[in-house]
Amino acid sequence: MAKNSQAETVQFTTKGQIVIPARFRRELQIEDGTKASVTITPEGILLRPITRSYIKSLRGSLKGRGVMKSMMTDRKAERSL
Repeated sequence: MAKNSQAETVQFTTKGQIVIPARFRRELQIEDGTKASVTITPEGILLRPITRSYIKSLRGSLKGRGVMKSMMTDRKAERSL
């Protein structure tokens, strides 16, 4: 993703919708049906598309943190309810 993209002005609809400019969609690999996470930051609204490349980049990010062990313990507790 290029960090030197120029800002563009968009307009919100009455439903709070906006159209992401086509060049941004191409650059970020946003396709029809792509979901996004929306966060409020001190600078404003942060919109992060959840694309296949983003999901692939997360692979292995929790390795060595005991997440699997914790999940298995939680599942075991749920089954006993």
